[in-house]
Amino acid sequence: MNERIVVVGYGMAGARLAAELHARGGDRRITVLGAEPHRAYNRIMLSTLLAGRIGEPDVELVEAVGPGVEVHTGAAVTAVDRAAREVVTADGGRHGYDHLVLATGSLAVVPPLPGLAPLPERVVPFRTLGDCRRILAAAEGARRVTVLGGGLLGLEAARGLAARGLDVTVVHPVGHLMERQLDPSAGAVLAGTLAGLGVRSRLGAPATAVTADADGVRLHLGDAEPLDADLLVLCCGVRPDTALAASAGLAVERGVVVDDRMRTSDRRISAIGDCAQHDGALTGLVAPAWAQARVVADVLTGADPLARYRPRPAVTRLKAAGIDLAAMGDVAGTGDPGGPVEELTFADPARGTYARLRIRDERLTGAILLGDNPAVGTVVQLFDRGAPVPTDRRSLLLGRAFGETQSGPAASPALMPDAATVCRCNDVTKGALVACWRAGARTAAALSAGTRAATGCGGCRDAVAGIAGWLAEADPQAADEVRETVEVAS
Repeated sequence: MNERIVVVGYGMAGARLAAELHARGGDRRITVLGAEPHRAYNRIMLSTLLAGRIGEPDVELVEAVGPGVEVHTGAAVTAVDRAAREVVTADGGRHGYDHLVLATGSLAVVPPLPGLAPLPERVVPFRTLGDCRRILAAAEGARRVTVLGGGLLGLEAARGLAARGLDVTVVHPVGHLMERQLDPSAGAVLAGTLAGLGVRSRLGAPATAVTADADGVRLHLGDAEPLDADLLVLCCGVRPDTALAASAGLAVERGVVVDDRMRTSDRRISAIGDCAQHDGALTGLVAPAWAQARVVADVLTGADPLARYRPRPAVTRLKAAGIDLAAMGDVAGTGDPGGPVEELTFADPARGTYARLRIRDERLTGAILLGDNPAVGTVVQLFDRGAPVPTDRRSLLLGRAFGETQSGPAASPALMPDAATVCRCNDVTKGALVACWRAGARTAAALSAGTRAATGCGGCRDAVAGIAGWLAEADPQAADEVRETVEVAS
């Protein structure tokens, strides 16, 4: 009898796991049950969809599945019968499993404010494709929009709606934006950049209530003047969706508790992605979810029974048109074990530029880079690999190309080691891209298709294109092949 693997959740984690399992072959039957009525999509790209720069087909995930993989959309799982090893769907269907993987993701937080229960028609959380559709429908006849929440998701939503010509105000209870990633100085520069892009900020303004009717929605702000708008978008954070796991009696804290193999307290059940809590920590990012999917696929298929999930330091990128931001590590120094620390800071608010580096023992422990800084890729690589920083710190702080010599800048990908990670979401190295090129992928698009690089957050798209261009210059015959292909196609 084929081994039966059931995946609950058809989001970015569940879809990737199904593809990873399928890619490893073997005699097994894989069933994916997704509560949403549509196929899996790239949640990271929803803010770009809000901005109108792409359409819905562009956010769909194209994962390789085939015989032995069944995908059911609109199939919400309501219960797990651990004794019978079955899951039960809302329509009464039952699916047996030998191993179950929970990829239930997370839910948008709706703050407990008067006027939000139930949610008025003009108030929409921003989390899913369905939410995105509701926001776009409401924005058709809107002029003013209030976004509650000045974190990463709130700013992406605000920038996307401002790009449609709407009057957007972000309301944040803390004194500066993105306080989890930025210091107050960086937050102030970011607020100025956003203002230049049509997004105002109301900071240090805790919301107290919401009133809404057919004419609009009002956000009350304590002693401050309330804000009137045609639409209120809630971006107040997310929480892991653990209801199914808890009702099944699995160990649940903030998330579903898992070990290094992503196994829950029931060894026949795993959990990955936003819903999983590994070593006391939640992720909420795509790169860890996809890394966890690889571990589970390796363990379940026997491809690597000793595979273990090892989290990597997170790098936060703000994906909004007109804003370049990368934040990583512990800039505040709250996790410092002690010892001498270098702090380097540069700010040019008029140009929307801010840079801060924290260095200990010649290694980066944290960094913020806001604005146009050509060294951002190098900084991420140094942080990722724990490599020594250059003697001339200005090359990182002020954006001079790393590796500059007396004969001029040497920013070619040729200087990048093969082990350097280009795509953090999919853990694709420069060496993997070079190998894919040598196997016949002659364009950036082909490199992405062959390695999955730039198919996650998209932050490495320019780097992939740069490597493709460098390889074409280094291999004139291959460049001629590309030109001939283009000429034939045209």
